[in-house]
Order: sequence, then structure tokens, then C-alpha cells
Amino acid sequence: MDLGLTNKVALVAGGSSGIGLAIARELAAEGAHVAIGARDPGRLEAAERTVKAVARARVHTTCVDITDAAAVRRWVDEVAAEFGGLHIVVVSGGTPPPGTAATFESSAYRKAVEVVLMPAVELALAALPHLREARWGRVLFVASETAAVPISGLALSGVTRAAIVRFAQSLAAEVGRDGVTVNVLAPAATRTPLLERVLGSTGRDVEAELAAVGGKTAVGRIAQPGEIAALAAFLAGDRAAYITGTVQLIDGGASVLGASSAYYADSQEGKC
Repeated sequence: MDLGLTNKVALVAGGSSGIGLAIARELAAEGAHVAIGARDPGRLEAAERTVKAVARARVHTTCVDITDAAAVRRWVDEVAAEFGGLHIVVVSGGTPPPGTAATFESSAYRKAVEVVLMPAVELALAALPHLREARWGRVLFVASETAAVPISGLALSGVTRAAIVRFAQSLAAEVGRDGVTVNVLAPAATRTPLLERVLGSTGRDVEAELAAVGGKTAVGRIAQPGEIAALAAFLAGDRAAYITGTVQLIDGGASVLGASSAYYADSQEGKC
């Protein structure tokens, strides 16, 4: 299936690992020019090699902290100038700690907004003029299933992801006639290096824990980053031009089984 991504310019924030890296790789394999931004230089170098191995066009990496609004604006403008435009923006990154609503002081809520919500808003607003100029654009927010399903043990995630959804939907209504679509991916726990590190740090058997996670889904296993990336690439392509303002829950059917929030509070937020 030709997704129509050849020579499109894609910017992927948080693209050095996990789901973000899988999306960058998928877009590059589809023929898009891919610019990856992340904070860790070592991971960026490794990500560049991984993406270049399958790329059909150019791959560009930048060390950038997406919580720095000025740095984000510079990055977006530099990528658009370097590649002659910008068409696809993927925002992946920022994970608040688990816990119930009353567990946190108000300062924790403010920090979660600064780390999760505001970088997503800043990046989208910085990219918007370039997408409108191209008259063809895709904005994809990689959030969490808490964007679609209330989970009491992930209060900070729920507050910030729900805010991203409302921002995305409002933006979608505003830019649709400019040829720009806006959608939110809401993945459940996904087998990423971060999740493996989180589980390993507890002294628990990682494979046993991942199997337990998968056992809470209808398909009986945990998600792989490439499965999230496949949907992202479709939504970024020509064939998804009529899909906008949506929240795409990707949980292997866990929500229809009524999986417990206690399980998710322990493991879900290590997905990125």
C-alpha cells in the first residue's frame, strides 16, 4: 500500500527510542525525510543509524529539549528551512509518575502540565505555519490510553493527556480546511526499553511481568512499538486525509476486558 509519504518531511519529537523511534523508522521506510529530536546524544546517534538502515530519503537528528519552547521553535524552523518545508509532526515524550489524584501536591500537577501538555502545544503551534503553507499536514500526538480511558492510578497522565485531546480536537476543527489533520494515538503498555528498565529496576522478572501485562489484553500479549508505528504511518499518509480529531485507542482489547487500574498504574506509563 502506497501511503503517499515519499518526499514528505516529518519531524518526530522524542524519536530516539521506543514508540517515537519506531514511528521515525516507519515513516523513513515509507519514503519520508525524517528529522528526529531528542535530548540524549548517544541515543540520537543510535536512532540515526537505525532509521538510516531502512530510509529511502534523508534522516536528520537534533539534540533538543522539547520542554524548552524557544529551542523547539528554532528546531522546527531549522528543519523546515533545511528540507524546504514541513508536512508531518509527531509529538512523543513526557511521562508523569503514576499515582492517584490525592497522592500529589498541586506542584506535581503544574510540573506534569509543563512536562507533558505544554511541549505538545508549543511544538504543534510552532509547526502550524509551515503545515498551512504546505496546504498538507499531519499532526500526531502520541499520548497514552489515559487519553481515552480513565485510570485512577494514573491521575497525572489522565489530566495531561485529556488536555492534549481537547487541544488536538480544537486544533483539528480550525485547520481541517487548510489540508491539515490532527489525531491522538492512545497506546497502552508497549514493549519498549523504558518499560523494560522500569520493570527491571524493581527486581521483578521482566519477561514474567511482560507476560502478565499481555495477559490483560484480548489478544493475550503486549504491544510492540512497530504496531503503534504502523497506525501512525497510516494516519500520516494520503489515505487518512478524512480522519481528524480522533483518539485512537491501541490497547489490544484490554479496555473491553475491564483490566484493573492497579495493573496499569504499575506498568502502563513505561510505554514510550
